Amino acid sequence: MGYTHIYCGNGKGKTTSALGLAIRAAGADMKVHIVQLMKGAETSELESLKMIPNISVNRLSKDFGFTFTMTESDKKEIIGCHNALLRNAYEQMKNHKFDMLIIDEFFCAYNYGLVDRSLAEKIVFEKEKSCELVLTGRDPEEKFLAEADYISEINALKHPYTKGINARKGIEY
Repeated sequence: MGYTHIYCGNGKGKTTSALGLAIRAAGADMKVHIVQLMKGAETSELESLKMIPNISVNRLSKDFGFTFTMTESDKKEIIGCHNALLRNAYEQMKNHKFDMLIIDEFFCAYNYGLVDRSLAEKIVFEKEKSCELVLTGRDPEEKFLAEADYISEINALKHPYTKGINARKGIEY
């Protein structure tokens, strides 16, 4: 039976935790599908994931930047892209194409209205019983927390960003 995992909180490491679980699952011969919402810029983990046969990744084809810098046109475009990614993941899940589905930045896209919420909810609440589902992001709504079997809250106690140090390749991206 597949369970639902949530990695949330304001700390660094939600995506890293989900990807660590993906690597563990692939090592156990599970098929893992990762959907990255909100992310289109190149990130270092993509190079590593390409080397693992049991892991597939779908993400945005371009970088839209941060939510507070998006124009209305950007928001309309990203919603269409996110919905296409989620529809594809839903169909693959229903057809048992993978054992684990990771939706990175699920809660950001959901909370900012950058995804069809009914489609996002359908994936979570109509999940195939055999599929392990992993959701990441900040501020999950109570209904998602109630549905989860695992919840890990990652809190920032200290981060170089507060000292003005920008994101570093291989560490933050």
